[in-house]
Amino acid sequence: IQQWTAILVVFVGLGVTGLATVDLGPDVVKGTLLVGVGSAMHAMTYVLSESLMNNGKESVSSAKLCGVYGAVAFTAYFAWQVFYTSRHFVQLILEPMKESGTTVKIALAILLSISAMSMLHSATFFHTVKYCPGGSTSAGVMKGLQAALVFGATSIAFCNRIGGSEMCFTEDKLVSLLIVVAGVIMFARATDIQTRKSQGGYEDILSEVDISEVEDGRQFTV
Repeated sequence: IQQWTAILVVFVGLGVTGLATVDLGPDVVKGTLLVGVGSAMHAMTYVLSESLMNNGKESVSSAKLCGVYGAVAFTAYFAWQVFYTSRHFVQLILEPMKESGTTVKIALAILLSISAMSMLHSATFFHTVKYCPGGSTSAGVMKGLQAALVFGATSIAFCNRIGGSEMCFTEDKLVSLLIVVAGVIMFARATDIQTRKSQGGYEDILSEVDISEVEDGRQFTV
């Protein structure tokens, strides 16, 4: 019950910003609704990933599943670049770069940075789903915290530079951030209590123990 309550708190926290977008026009509201639907569909992959990585003898490692996801995504994006982007390369890539004053060197540096961050994100995500108590649910709650923290990063990078007031950090976003953080803390606490109960009130001590027998007894080295 405590975990579900925490999840509800996170959901409400994210919903605060959704209500605030009503004043920004119908397009922003439609975008918010579409993001909600897409997020629900994306959440299904969390559950599917957890089932594949925790399926008894047929389960796969987090590294292997991450590699499969990456290979499929790379193949799809590469095919799109070859069959579509290459035919409109000047219009879609070179002309916008020229208008914004972006050089090829800067563009490549940005792409490499995004690739590195995406790799780190994917590796930590699959590891969390497989090994973190709560699995896909914990990953989803952390995703909510990530979404709330994006408010601050977006304000620093784009406020009064690109777009309108939706890019700036407002009181509504501050309230949303505080609620989401509170929900994440509640969930972490509830998950810790649940894990302790499932372990009979004791914590696992993960260590490698070398046992060497001697003539007058046994010697344990941790």
